[in-house]
Parts: sequence; structure tokens; C-alpha cells
Amino acid sequence: MSSVSFSALIDLFHEILSPDLIEITCDFDEPVLTVYAGANVRILTLLRDNKKCRFRQLVDITAVDYPEKPQRFEVIYNLLSHKINTRLRVKLKVDCRASVSSVIGVFPAASWYEREIWDLFGISFSDHPDLRRILTDYDFEGHPLRKDFPLSGFTQVAYDSNLQRVVYEPVELNQNYRSFDFLSPWEGMLQKTDTEKAS
Repeated sequence: MSSVSFSALIDLFHEILSPDLIEITCDFDEPVLTVYAGANVRILTLLRDNKKCRFRQLVDITAVDYPEKPQRFEVIYNLLSHKINTRLRVKLKVDCRASVSSVIGVFPAASWYEREIWDLFGISFSDHPDLRRILTDYDFEGHPLRKDFPLSGFTQVAYDSNLQRVVYEPVELNQNYRSFDFLSPWEGMLQKTDTEKAS
């Protein structure tokens, strides 16, 4: 296992990926490549096969929803190179009507991840041999990880022990909107009370 300096890695990415490369950034000391959506198969093949980097392990594929942006979704491939001991993120931006090329031919492990992204975000992958729901029920409507997905008005599947079978029932959520309080309860301990300030 060898190690490559960050600047040498950036030069290598520019050298082998330049026509399809939009931007290179660094997050948490790891390189992040933003590429054109239509070039994902070519880019991942080059990163896997190039002898200087050998990103041969697809750790996972995920997506992020930014409903306010024209290209609403980011599809993110997380790669690992054992040769140079480096992790890499490859991002591509797509809108909700676009279809992304499947990378099963490059990384067979992508099959599950692409089905999961289709199921939860509704991002379609062309040339996928079995693109169907994988985490939600086959009759489920919508894509639950989209930020505009409604939190009521749908049905869920549950096992009814009295009937001893699976039944459909209305979704019951304790909250109407997704608002979270991220204030740590420990932060209040750092503030002095009025009696402590007076003394």
C-alpha cells in the first residue's frame, strides 16, 4: 500500500478526467470530484482501471435532494483505493426527470444501491436490469426521501397479530412537519443561573 500526496492526486485527476471534470474540492481531507452526469460510467471506469490510483472498491452510492436547485439531486459515488490508501467521492447533478446511466458494468455491487436510490428518491438508472422497489412495498406511491414527500395521506404495511396477516393501514405520524430541535441539553449547564450571578 502506498500513499500519494493530495496535489499529485489532483494533477492525476486533471490528467485522466479533464474533459468530463467540472470541479475538484476537498472535504474532510478527502477529494471530491464533481463530473458531468452523462460521463459517470467513463469516469468510474477510468478511476477503477488507472494504474496510478486503482479505485477498485465501490463503498456505496447515495443521493441528496436539494428541491430549490434547478438540478435537484446529487448522486454520490463513494470509492476506496487500497493501492494509494485514499477515499474519493464522485458527485453528479441531475434533475428529477433525468436518467443516470447504471454503473453495474463497472461495479456489480451498484445494483442494490441503484435500486435503493430509485425507490427512495425516484432517480432512474438507465440500463439497470432490475430497477424496482427494494425497501418499500411494491404498491407504495411516491419516493419517501424526497424533501417534498408528504408525511400524511399514505398507507403503510404492518402485521396484524389478531388477523395473523399483513394489512395496509393509514400512516400515523406524531409530527406534521419535519422540524427538529438540535440544541444540546448539556449546553444549558454552561449558563449561570441568576442566583449564581448575584453571588
